[in-house]
Amino acid sequence: MAERTPAVLLLADGTVFNGVGIGKIGTTTGEIAFNTGMTGYQEVFTDPSYYGQILTMTTAHIGNYGVHKDEIESDSMKIAGLVTKKFSEIYSRPSANGSLEDLMLKSRTVGITDIDTRALVRHIRSKGAMNAVISSEITDISELQKILDKTPSMDGLELSSKVSVHEAYEVKPENAQFRVSLIDFGVKKNIVRCLVERGCHVKVFPLNSTKKEMDSFDPDGYMLSNGPGDPSAMPESINLVKELVESGKPIFGICLGHQILGLSQGLKTEKMFNGHRGINHPIKNLKSGKGEITSQNHGFVISKSSIDANPEIEVTHKHLNDGTIAGIAIKNKPVFSVQYHPEASAGPHDSRYLFDQFIENMKTFKK
Repeated sequence: MAERTPAVLLLADGTVFNGVGIGKIGTTTGEIAFNTGMTGYQEVFTDPSYYGQILTMTTAHIGNYGVHKDEIESDSMKIAGLVTKKFSEIYSRPSANGSLEDLMLKSRTVGITDIDTRALVRHIRSKGAMNAVISSEITDISELQKILDKTPSMDGLELSSKVSVHEAYEVKPENAQFRVSLIDFGVKKNIVRCLVERGCHVKVFPLNSTKKEMDSFDPDGYMLSNGPGDPSAMPESINLVKELVESGKPIFGICLGHQILGLSQGLKTEKMFNGHRGINHPIKNLKSGKGEITSQNHGFVISKSSIDANPEIEVTHKHLNDGTIAGIAIKNKPVFSVQYHPEASAGPHDSRYLFDQFIENMKTFKK
């Protein structure tokens, strides 16, 4: 094994962790977050919702099963940086297409390993979300502090434009029964796959698309994708979704799409002290009474008080750890959304029924 370059992780509150560099030798900044998933690291790192975040993995060994071409959720790694306890340069899965470090180098992702991630996560949990910098080329703390001081806060930061497609594209099954116009705030490939598997001809539209452009596809329903950043910093997208709701057609929103749907109906969003990121978050479906284990990645939520003041909104799901809003529906309209990732990848499939619910809404609407 080649000798690793010394690296430093500096948090905005002045806390310093020393380790060694992985991936690209360089410097990176972003909001530090942690993910509790025991598996699925490649899907997580390539999820566009993580854009702008330095991600700490709580499971001890990362990289040990390599990477696979079928487990990528976008065109490259989207995290701003990676923090691990133990980073495996070798991988043991026969079907792997390469090492995690190869993918990091290809995506120009800076990382640090040999960190006490347990101590780091406990610190973030008690102090809250904050910015951080990783460097494997600068070890002078005062220099890193200057870089960190220039890093914008995630609060009020619009990031979807960094990950949305620039040109519309289509994906369809052989015998399509439905047409779905999907607005790309930072969509994961598996959302499109879950729709196509259910007989949907999907057209993915760029972030700045108009309702007229989305309607030119003659859709049976609209999909609002996941994505990164602060939803309240996206007034044009909020206005677009408001227009889509007024059309009366079925709508399904996921994660950022859920938050933007809420904002379009006059609800408020708020930044969380610590977000939800992992693949074992418990949700209760308030309609069926059933529990679901879910995949989650978000740092903003729709505020409860703003829903209480809006009689047109129904809460459909709640997070069982902290009671936050996990799903809403608009009364008397085929419009609903959830704060988590029913497409999972990585994660459990407990919530895949939500795609079926969207299909049923389109079936009813077509009649």
